[in-house]
Amino acid sequence: MSTQIFPQQTGFYKGKVRDVYYIQENWLVMIASDRISAFDVILPRTIPFKGQVLNQIAAYMLHKTADICPNWLISNPAPNVSIGKKCNPFKIEMVVRGNLVGHAWRTYQSGNRMICGAKMIDGLKENDFFPTPIVTPSTKAAEGHDEDISKDEIIKQGLASLAEWNQLENYALQLFERGKAIAAKQGLILADTKYEFGKIGNTIYLMDEIHTPDSSRYFYADGFEERQQKGERQKQLSKEFVREWLIENNFMGKENQTVPAMSDEWVNTISLRYIELYEKVIGEKFVPEPLTEEATQQKIKEALYPLL
Repeated sequence: MSTQIFPQQTGFYKGKVRDVYYIQENWLVMIASDRISAFDVILPRTIPFKGQVLNQIAAYMLHKTADICPNWLISNPAPNVSIGKKCNPFKIEMVVRGNLVGHAWRTYQSGNRMICGAKMIDGLKENDFFPTPIVTPSTKAAEGHDEDISKDEIIKQGLASLAEWNQLENYALQLFERGKAIAAKQGLILADTKYEFGKIGNTIYLMDEIHTPDSSRYFYADGFEERQQKGERQKQLSKEFVREWLIENNFMGKENQTVPAMSDEWVNTISLRYIELYEKVIGEKFVPEPLTEEATQQKIKEALYPLL
């Protein structure tokens, strides 16, 4: 899409997977593209229906958690589009971890028992549950890698006040508990996830997507304990399988590394995995709704008229 297409549009931002249009000072149009990123790099091929999957899971989860904290969403005029309130974002991501997996496991494996100021107990295996979920924030990098940061550093750097941090942490843990409960009903374990928040005036809002395969990692609950006892790999629904494929092909987003070629078959596999996650998390059949760029733009314009 071109960058200046909506009435009273004041700006445009192209993220790793989203295109964001700023309308006046108050509204955002967020289009979830079919782009896919890993290790903070956009991969060379798009994934069919990925944008629709992410957008519809996020909308579902935002509605299911609206009683916990205010969120930015106003409407979903098209399958891959959200319109919402423009917030002043905190430049941190609130990562909540219920299980020792991914970055936390790599940190733990190296012998380090501290992550972002949170202590991890001895004697855990990969994928084990933490005694209680831990919050491990990271800085929100405009480009390049997000970096671990502690509560003390966040307050010291003025990224949030102590009162704001306490509210953010409280919201993040409550949202994680709700996410776990929604997942459990579907036979899943929400292992870890991230939340982004912003402010309008003095009110903190939940922003962006939540509990999607791009922001979260899910395990299948059935057979989880058995696999843990046997030291087997856990069956999971997330984007981690894409990261694992990249690592196997010697790519971790570091300098002088080349993104491996993606075959049609591999692109289709990723698409099917995203659709599987949608159906498993939401508990409903995924209905692909391919729309032309023109039709999508028209639906957005129609949804914007009442706001403007």
